[in-house]
Amino acid sequence: MNPFVERYQKMESTFNADVTLQSCLRVNTLRTTPQDILARLTSKKVELEKVPYLDFGHFFHADFSLGATPEYLLGYYYLQEAASQLPVQVLQPQAGETVLDMAASPGSKTTQIAQYMQNKGAIIALDNHPMRLNALRNNIERMGVTNTIIFKKDARFAFDLGMQFDKILLDAPCSGNFAKEKKFFELKTVEGARQMARTQKELLTAALKCLKPNGILVYSTCSLEPEENEMNMEWLLKKFSVQLEKINLDIGDEGLTNIFGEELSLEIKKTVRLWPHKTGTEGFFIAKIRKIQ
Repeated sequence: MNPFVERYQKMESTFNADVTLQSCLRVNTLRTTPQDILARLTSKKVELEKVPYLDFGHFFHADFSLGATPEYLLGYYYLQEAASQLPVQVLQPQAGETVLDMAASPGSKTTQIAQYMQNKGAIIALDNHPMRLNALRNNIERMGVTNTIIFKKDARFAFDLGMQFDKILLDAPCSGNFAKEKKFFELKTVEGARQMARTQKELLTAALKCLKPNGILVYSTCSLEPEENEMNMEWLLKKFSVQLEKINLDIGDEGLTNIFGEELSLEIKKTVRLWPHKTGTEGFFIAKIRKIQ
């Protein structure tokens, strides 16, 4: 048995790797209204279904690519997997705030933040890879975002910007999950997840240095590995003056508090874990963290 499947079955007795993801888009209210774009797509014989747990998400089925329509090129929607839309929805950025997106490319969540902010306030978007930065710039322009400044910067050194933020999104680099990556079980290792967790701890440390007292940090990964998720939160609670805030979503399970026999803080139940076989989405973990004054 694959070591990942074995450990998933230990964490979740009903685990099943047979998952088919539904295509999903996010309506971009910076460019259009839901009524207008849904009417346009329906006229093109696109089947649409509102995602009940998302503010702007719709599942769709089409006989052609929705990444090549005039409406797509005009930025009326973003092709964004359903679970991927949840971290910004949990963050709830508001108009007038100053927000940091620590791992911004290719721009799905940066443009989503701008949408919630109605292009009012400021977003600082970081990435350190030139090709990914090009994608970020293109998507920001396509989606009509006007309140974002992009920096080519390693997010572990975000404090060098000399800024303090009301809210921070750390959608952290992670080891991924099988629902989205066809060769996940062949290519990934548990040790690779543990190495990734060390990088994530560096990013979490950097994020808290930049966060205003009483500010909110949303930490998310598309990994199912507890080392990158619940165990990182256990480490965070012990090391920093922070508290976890309860996340209220109509999807997902509570974070795990028993990892292979190791008991974690019950506070971690306030986080959310999405198992693909239960949610029909890719795997995800989301934590909402408040910096204590």
